[in-house]
Amino acid sequence: MSAYVIAIVKVTHPERYAEYVKLTPATVAPYGARFIARGGRAETLEGAIDANRIVILEFESYERAKDWYVSAGYTHARALRQAASVSSLLLVDGVPA
Repeated sequence: MSAYVIAIVKVTHPERYAEYVKLTPATVAPYGARFIARGGRAETLEGAIDANRIVILEFESYERAKDWYVSAGYTHARALRQAASVSSLLLVDGVPA
């Protein structure tokens, strides 16, 4: 069953965040992930979300997503994101086929 990482991001240092954007595709590729949404147009329809960037990644499984998040390849990129933004990441199972 697919799983999704949903990132809700408020970029605070655009130059540093741009470095993160360049690094991330190479970190997800070994885990078979694909970007479903990556920073395009978004608006809050309900509630209060303080973000200017939304990213959704699809993984083949919940476990593969967790493996990517703690991987050596993502460690440096994650540190860049954390230094350049205020963000929340959610991991959620998809709907069974």
